[in-house]
Amino acid sequence: MPLSNPPIPQITVQQLAERMAQPQSLQLIDVREPEELAVAQIPGFVNLPLSQFAAWSEQILVQFDPNIETLVLCHHGVRSAQMCAWLQGQGFTQLRNIAGGIDAYSMQVDPSVPCY
Repeated sequence: MPLSNPPIPQITVQQLAERMAQPQSLQLIDVREPEELAVAQIPGFVNLPLSQFAAWSEQILVQFDPNIETLVLCHHGVRSAQMCAWLQGQGFTQLRNIAGGIDAYSMQVDPSVPCY
């Protein structure tokens, strides 16, 4: 029986806000598309659109440290979960998928971030 990767831990948008307020090492990745970023974004996130995977995937271990806590964001949490699974395969050890994505963040944490 093949070994499967452990499930990706989730982080709530409230926990995200708390983590972003702390000055510890934290890597923030947003996998949404540029047109989505034009509507709504959270400062501090690096945009790596999944549709442009071929353009950035080979540099992931140069751009990010696989041993630092890495939080991944999308619109609702599906694409970020896919990204977390891929990052786990690249050796990332402290991944968190942001449950509910930027949609939940705008509704529960910061209403100034537009919903779309």
